[in-house]
Amino acid sequence: MVEYRIDRRSGVATYVQIVQQTKQALRLGLLEPGDKLPTAREVVEATAINPNTVLKAYRELEREGLVEARRGLGTFVRRSLGITAPADSPLRAELDAWVTRARAAGLGRDDMAALFASALDDRFTQEHAKGDQE
Repeated sequence: MVEYRIDRRSGVATYVQIVQQTKQALRLGLLEPGDKLPTAREVVEATAINPNTVLKAYRELEREGLVEARRGLGTFVRRSLGITAPADSPLRAELDAWVTRARAAGLGRDDMAALFASALDDRFTQEHAKGDQE
């Protein structure tokens, strides 16, 4: 089961954080079709957020076709997001090693996120440009 972590200093709306974390769990294979999401009450108890915020996030996930609410039973995953690199893959181990090296070099979380995002942008820009040439 997914455990939501809310970062009140992130500037990202709380319901969006829940949506993003659910999608991440789907991509990593931590949530699979048929799995039940925590109840709004469970999320509220774990995170001290408003129940309406949880319900808003779940409605957004339902609107995207990722989950379905079953009256009296809870909210269940309908489909995955096509995982290509599960959480226990060798790629994850390599990424963990990179994070360890980056931390040892003095980089903080935001620094690492910016560096990683920059590398992603560069790679996908190069691939897009290469595709245009073919």
